[in-house]
Amino acid sequence: MSSASFPRRHFFFGSLLAGAVPLSGYGSVPSLKALGYKPYYDKLNVAAIGVGGQGGGILNQAAATENIVALCEVDAKRGAANLARYKVPHYKDFRVMLDKEGKNIDACTIGIPDFMHATVALACMQHGKHVYVEKPLTRTPWEARLLQQAAVKYNVATQMGNQGFSHECNRVAAEIIWSGEIGDVTEAHFVTTPGTHPTGLEAPPAEAKVPDTLDWKLWLGGAAERPFSDAYVPYNWRGFLDFGTGQVGNWATHTAGPVHTALQLGAPTSIECLRQEGKSSITVPHRGVVRLDFPARGKMPAVAVYYHDSARPGDPEAFRVPGMENEVILPPVNNLGEKGRGPRQERSTGAPAQRAARPANAPVMGAGGPGVAVYLPPGGRGSGSQPGVLTGNGSLFIGTKGMLATSSRGEGVWLLPGARWREYQLPPPLLTRSPGHMLDWIRACKGGERSCSDFSITGPYAEWLALAVIAWRVSGKLEWDAANMRFKNNAAANKFVRPEFKKGWELKL
Repeated sequence: MSSASFPRRHFFFGSLLAGAVPLSGYGSVPSLKALGYKPYYDKLNVAAIGVGGQGGGILNQAAATENIVALCEVDAKRGAANLARYKVPHYKDFRVMLDKEGKNIDACTIGIPDFMHATVALACMQHGKHVYVEKPLTRTPWEARLLQQAAVKYNVATQMGNQGFSHECNRVAAEIIWSGEIGDVTEAHFVTTPGTHPTGLEAPPAEAKVPDTLDWKLWLGGAAERPFSDAYVPYNWRGFLDFGTGQVGNWATHTAGPVHTALQLGAPTSIECLRQEGKSSITVPHRGVVRLDFPARGKMPAVAVYYHDSARPGDPEAFRVPGMENEVILPPVNNLGEKGRGPRQERSTGAPAQRAARPANAPVMGAGGPGVAVYLPPGGRGSGSQPGVLTGNGSLFIGTKGMLATSSRGEGVWLLPGARWREYQLPPPLLTRSPGHMLDWIRACKGGERSCSDFSITGPYAEWLALAVIAWRVSGKLEWDAANMRFKNNAAANKFVRPEFKKGWELKL
């Protein structure tokens, strides 16, 4: 059976519902060896593109079991520790690395700014390399669709770096909902805390001298030329619409995961920004709410999904959960021990602990690590939780028979109210469990089951998440035609579905 002919159910769940591995192991099948897969007992030769920050985190996870054979980094200061640690060839340009080292590389980890994910991942796949791409998969819906198609065309193993998909609680949440415990879910919410990147800017940041350790031209890649600013690197590009997706890509990619999996979401029919503070044509806003409407899926009814960006305790606009005024809404992480299930997870190298509130968008040098300016929205970040109010990082399902909430990356789960959870017996496990997010991908690279965040799963997921960023930019209810990758009622919104590339950087299958 070809990749293109897999049934949708297999594509949606990937390894979660995949069949058993043959006794001899997929890696021993000659046809798979010819396609670039290795036997399980052979180590992969991995190249890392982006070796500082989170890119360095996934590089080191891969290095725990596999061979590292090449590194690529445009910011020598950001990647200094790992550039010194691994005595392998170093490159600044990923294209040069692929041309020179391609015969030695089986797979690539990609941990770079969002706007270059699709460009670099596509080049690696076209060279026949398996790819692990940090979240969010892409900045725009068109790029997410392109990577789905590329993974099928080039027949490589893929994974997006949304580690919560590998967690026990994420899968338990889906099993509880599928058991019918909370009835039909017609409304769901996911929420993120405020970020530490620029928001609501009214003018471009001030120009600065390019550091000697940074290749600014290569950092920009296919993006339009502009003067360097130290407001962009090494982290704050995330808040700029040309480079990142704000908290949509930073945390909503995690918190919406249980919603996507449990409700088997495909493409929405419409999306609308209900409110936002700090609208900007340069950066994401300070905070806001977006509604996405999804049609019925099999026996699951149509569902309205709400994204609450940067919600804070005490905010009068924060979502009050009906009937739960005295309840803590989000569960603690790894809370299944009391139910006889231990956590199954892989720790990521996440952002530093959050700092106290400062004046709006006032950069605090060093607060996010050496040389990193932290920007804070008006009113600060807030702290703690408020009974009955949905704040923090997590999700909430509202069904006809009850409610369920998850926290963080899907690393905690419980029923609401708390008294119901204390008495509840978990349903039998239905989904297979993950050996760990990186190991899940490595197994797939060696011809095993599809990874839990294979692009056949996370491509459609990344598509609808990226629509939320377009809703920040264009007012009104936007009717989405997923088959044709366009909005049916708004030409202005269609300009943001697909990025513009500099000449010579265009993407083609």
